[in-house]
Amino acid sequence: MSVTVRVPAKVNVQLAVGAARPDGFHDLANVFLAVSLYDEITATPAADGLRVTCEGPDADQVPLDRTNLAARAAEALAARYGREPDVHLHIDKDIPVAGGMAGGSADGAGALLACDALWGTGAGREELLEICAELGSDVPFSLVGGAALGTGRGERLTELEVGAAFHWVFALAARGLSTPAVFREFDRLGEGLDIPEPAADQAVLDALAKGDAAALAVAVTNDLQPAALSLFPELSDTLAAGRAAGALAALVSGSGPTTAFLATDAKSASDIAGVLRASGTCRDVRTASGAAPGATVLD
Repeated sequence: MSVTVRVPAKVNVQLAVGAARPDGFHDLANVFLAVSLYDEITATPAADGLRVTCEGPDADQVPLDRTNLAARAAEALAARYGREPDVHLHIDKDIPVAGGMAGGSADGAGALLACDALWGTGAGREELLEICAELGSDVPFSLVGGAALGTGRGERLTELEVGAAFHWVFALAARGLSTPAVFREFDRLGEGLDIPEPAADQAVLDALAKGDAAALAVAVTNDLQPAALSLFPELSDTLAAGRAAGALAALVSGSGPTTAFLATDAKSASDIAGVLRASGTCRDVRTASGAAPGATVLD
C-alpha cells in the first residue's frame, strides 16, 4: 500500500522584504502563485525506519538524510501522533532544485499529506498548516496552492482570487543559489538604508483577481532580485534575452536563480521558451501556467 501526492512549484509575483528581525528572519509580503510544475511524493510503509529516495532532473543534488524537508515532515507528524516514522518517501522530482521555486518546501508539504493519508492520522487542515509553518516559510503555501498572500515570514496565508490562467516561462540557471546567502546579500546591500515595512501591492492583487496579464506585468516586483543578481550577475543576460523575446515581464523567481517570464498566452510562452533555449543564457527552459492546485492526493 502506498500514497502518492502531487505538489506544485511557485512563483512570487510580489516579494516585498523588510529589514532583518532580531531572530534573523525578515517580515515579508509575499504574493505566491502556484504553477504547473510538480513533484510527486510517494509514501510506502517501511519496517526499517525512515528512508528517502529521489529521481528526476538534478536528483543528485537532493539530500536524502534527515535534513530533507520531506523527512522532517514525516518525523514531525509521527511525533505528534506518538508513532515511529517508519516510511519510505520517494520523490519524483520535476521542480528545479535550488531554483527559488520552493521545490524543497513542496516536498515537505507533499510528504506531510502523504504520511497523513498513509497512517490515517486524520490531522485537519489547520494542524497540517501548523506543522508546515514549523518546517519552513514556504511550506504552508505548497500545501494550499492557488494564489495567496504570505505575511510574517511568509507562513501566514490569505488566499487570493485568480480570474484566469497566467502563462509563464522559467529559465533554469547553470547553478543554484542558497536562499540564506541571498538574504544575507539583501542585508548587506541594505546597510544604512531605511527599509520600509513590507506590504502587498493592491495593483498585484487586482491584476490576479481580474486575470489581467498585462496589468500584472507592470506590477510584479521582487526585493531579493538585486541581491540575487549581485551573487549571480549572469542572470541579467537571461532576463534581457527573455524581454527581447517578447515577455511581458521578466524577474528572478524568489531567491533565484530561476528566472521567470510572464507571457500573453500559451503560444507566446512557447515562442519565448524557444528563443531562450537558443540564447545560450540558461541550461534549460520550462513552461507552466497558474494558478495550480496545492498538494493533492493522487492515489
